[in-house]
Amino acid sequence: MQITSSAVSLTVADVDASASFLREHFGFTEQMASDGFVSLGREDAGVNVVFLRRGIEVLPEGFRDQVATGLILAFVVTDVAAEEARLRSAGVEITMSLREEPWGEKLFQVTDPNGVVLQLVEWAEQS
Repeated sequence: MQITSSAVSLTVADVDASASFLREHFGFTEQMASDGFVSLGREDAGVNVVFLRRGIEVLPEGFRDQVATGLILAFVVTDVAAEEARLRSAGVEITMSLREEPWGEKLFQVTDPNGVVLQLVEWAEQS
């Protein structure tokens, strides 16, 4: 097997709201779209983010009404403090302020209009 790309698919109520949030604040671009579906990517992200509208028939019947909850979409960045300042100045609500964990992870979180938690992470230098 050869994997040529990866994606994470999230079911949300308002596909356009989540897609706009990733385009505007995280620099993703639309790769493909249709009614109730959008795939977004970035060359440097390593994974595409797909939003599916809740109830869409492409999902198995038992999963159509579920939404993306209890997960964190994390992106590793090189200057997490600068990213927090950039998002804050753009009016994005920081739902978990910048903090540093004992194991060397610096992180903060924002939440998109559908409740999808996005976490930006920077790893401390290993000594």
